[in-house]
Amino acid sequence: MSGIAIRNVGKVFPLKDREFTALDNVSLDVADSEFVAIVGPSGCGKSTLLNIVAGLEFPTSGEALVGGAPVTGPGPDRGVIFQQFALFPWLSVRKNVEFGLRTAGVPRAERKRRAEHFIELVGLSQFADALPKTLSGGMKQRCAIARAYAVDPKILLMDEPFGALDSLTRVRLQEQLLRTWSSDQRTVVFVTHDVDEAVYLAGRVVVMAANPGRIVEVVDVGLPYPRTEEGRLGPEFAALRNRVWSAVHHQKGNPS
Repeated sequence: MSGIAIRNVGKVFPLKDREFTALDNVSLDVADSEFVAIVGPSGCGKSTLLNIVAGLEFPTSGEALVGGAPVTGPGPDRGVIFQQFALFPWLSVRKNVEFGLRTAGVPRAERKRRAEHFIELVGLSQFADALPKTLSGGMKQRCAIARAYAVDPKILLMDEPFGALDSLTRVRLQEQLLRTWSSDQRTVVFVTHDVDEAVYLAGRVVVMAANPGRIVEVVDVGLPYPRTEEGRLGPEFAALRNRVWSAVHHQKGNPS
């Protein structure tokens, strides 16, 4: 089981002269193999919620469970991909992808096989021995995605992974992500400020509001997979996009 259960989660950060409630009584279930996107205005706690599921933050109240077990810290069952690529600059693409496998004690031959498979999957075979400084932003993010996939997590937690990329590269990586997800059916939670991106990728879109961070609406997308560029330009997509955008726009805070 790789489903996620978030139960009445609250998160309060102490500040110098007051407390800031980042999350207030948030509950959400994400089923095995489901692709869920989370959108909302800046400061609504999207990333904080993702970090709690990742085990990088701990809730002040409530709990997050993965596969029925409480989250007590990071684990190999959850791969995390951030907007900043977080690659080791002194390691090649191949060595970056192998890194998690090496720390897990995977034998060298198996590390190499799995790294080559996922490097090919993200289209970086010609750059396997290149250093990150020689790669474009999109290529760096593809390397980060390959590294996350290589350790075979049951869950992918993605925090604005395409936010720093140009529009064309962003669309290409969205399409690649969906192709990969369709073939392996991992559970994905994807945080984004981009409403179009959320509707294009996800089966459900969770809309959050700020002050305090909370869930105000969950929109079932209902569009069939595989998603296509033609579908993105169609009236059903437009109606869903407008519904999600309206829900976000009427919350406190300013969407980015």
